Amino acid sequence: MAKGKKLDKGDQVSWSSHGQAVPGKVKKKITGRDEVAGRTVDASKDEPQYEVESDKSGRNAVDKPQSLRKKSGGA
Repeated sequence: MAKGKKLDKGDQVSWSSHGQAVPGKVKKKITGRDEVAGRTVDASKDEPQYEVESDKSGRNAVDKPQSLRKKSGGA
């Protein structure tokens, strides 16, 4: 995803994990230092990260916007 593109809570996205495409949705935008999905995330307003939830496993992950691909027709 190109830098500057917006993702919103509920958007359907996919990302790569261990060589496989994982479908899921955005849970929240992270714009500060926070403990999320079992790790410390050091994001900022200028370089946000996103908490995403896998549709397959229900597990949460954190990714930078350039690692996420927004699916057309998302919520």
